Amino acid sequence: MSVTINRNLKKSTTRRGRFSIRFALAILVSFFLCSGVQADDEIKVGSIFDLTGGLNIYGIQQSNALHLAVNSINAGGGVLGKQIQVIENDAQSELAKFTQYTNTLILRDQIDVLFAGLTSSSREAIRPIVRKSNVPYFYSALYEGGACDKQTFITGASASQQMSVLIEWGMKEYGPKIYVMAPDYNFGTISAHWVSHYANEYGGEVVGSDFLPLTITDYSPTIQKIQAAKPDFVVALPVGANQTGFLEQFAAAGLKENIGIVSTNYGSGNQQVVVSPDAGEGIIASQEYFMWIDEPGNEEFMKIWESAYGLDEPIISEAADVWNAVHIWAAAVEKAGTTESDAVIAALESGLSFDGPNGKVTMQPGSHHLKQNIYIVRGNRTHGFDVIQKFEAVAPSFEDEKCDLIANPDIAEHFTP
Repeated sequence: MSVTINRNLKKSTTRRGRFSIRFALAILVSFFLCSGVQADDEIKVGSIFDLTGGLNIYGIQQSNALHLAVNSINAGGGVLGKQIQVIENDAQSELAKFTQYTNTLILRDQIDVLFAGLTSSSREAIRPIVRKSNVPYFYSALYEGGACDKQTFITGASASQQMSVLIEWGMKEYGPKIYVMAPDYNFGTISAHWVSHYANEYGGEVVGSDFLPLTITDYSPTIQKIQAAKPDFVVALPVGANQTGFLEQFAAAGLKENIGIVSTNYGSGNQQVVVSPDAGEGIIASQEYFMWIDEPGNEEFMKIWESAYGLDEPIISEAADVWNAVHIWAAAVEKAGTTESDAVIAALESGLSFDGPNGKVTMQPGSHHLKQNIYIVRGNRTHGFDVIQKFEAVAPSFEDEKCDLIANPDIAEHFTP
């Protein structure tokens, strides 16, 4: 219900006019007090995703998942008997917007929790702000790993979870010699460190690497380097539409006949939809969620998603990550009995679990990362994936080792291997 106040009332100098105005104001005050229209009757959730710009292929689905989760919780009675209000901002695929909107959401809108970001740079822009204001923040995307902060909770997979299973699998399938193709920023460079780490652990060798800007479109030099290095397989970590072109050029050069391709992020932005069947067939990916996995929670999640948005476009892992994040946060608020930040963070650190689309996920108390299933899939000729293997309850081993926020709550660091 809404109340409209007429701001064009004529001034009255009569006693009756002054009395009427006082009476009207008293009625309005009484209405708001008695009808329950008060600020604390809603829980405010802040949202910053890339709804436009080059990263909107991820951001739109992240936003869709957030609204889907909130709507389902509200339909079930909300959290602590209160409805959740989403205050959403479009970062427009611009890094500066994350800083601007995070400050606005916290200072002006006084949000209780923040769900935001895709790239590692967006996460790192947000972390100092939420740390200072002590607002719980959920980052829901696969990433290079190592973020450690009392206010930050990560529901995507870390590199230590994905690479630990992918590199061992790749070496058994193809052989020990590895080449890395990655974007030239922290996701790519740190992920390459993890490739080397697990190659050494399992008796393999990185025979070459190439770190490329996101703007490049001609991969002939990289392909020539790969041909010269003669790896058994390539760890390809393409980001954005231009870098997806590497997969087409790799296939066109005829390298797929003798060299495998594996990736931790292929499919996370539905790259398999835009590449040709010849380029996409046989590419191996490892992530925490694919639409094609057989899990009870996924069946229900897909039904709800299809009812709201359809399934013309496959659901990406970041959407499942956001869905999980919202439900885990809501469970923490219910357990805490309040939206007060310290109490909610303590509840999150109690080892909460949730049966998500990708199976059971559990928040690790010390590292604030999820223990979750990791799936290895193979690209097929119909722009989808076939599931090869499931690794159950893979722990974020590096983060659990380096980041113990229970013992050391003041840690605020981004650990690298």
